[in-house]
Amino acid sequence: MGEPRWLDGREAAVWQAYLALHRELHAALERQLVRDSGLSNADYALLVPLSQAPDGVVRSRELGRLVGWERSRLSHQVARMAKRGLVVREECADDARGSMVRLTPAGRAALGQAAPGHVATVRRYVFDALSAEEVEVLDRVFHRVLDRVAADG
Repeated sequence: MGEPRWLDGREAAVWQAYLALHRELHAALERQLVRDSGLSNADYALLVPLSQAPDGVVRSRELGRLVGWERSRLSHQVARMAKRGLVVREECADDARGSMVRLTPAGRAALGQAAPGHVATVRRYVFDALSAEEVEVLDRVFHRVLDRVAADG
């Protein structure tokens, strides 16, 4: 295995800034969602792909893949959202072992209430702070890192 390649001072500073950015941006988005709609980041994460799916329905396994969650986390979150009337769980017509998650009208309305403020918050904290060239650089960097992580996944 050999000696670890420790981060140098610049790399460590960039890594710490990334971790702080992730933490603070996540918290800012959570505050905005709760204030504007009563939704959490987790609620929003599931409502978006459901709203984009034909008929607002997605197989549970696929929904978990889309948001990068383990089955138990997805199951608990869907149960919480179902109690609030944002989604319903349905049996899968093609596979008795599978289940589907369907966006309800209340879920669609909550997403519609949350989305404008959410987008404004993302724009305010991220895109308004960057030039078009910096956005292009981030696009390349994020995809390069994601491709590397995916290749090892």
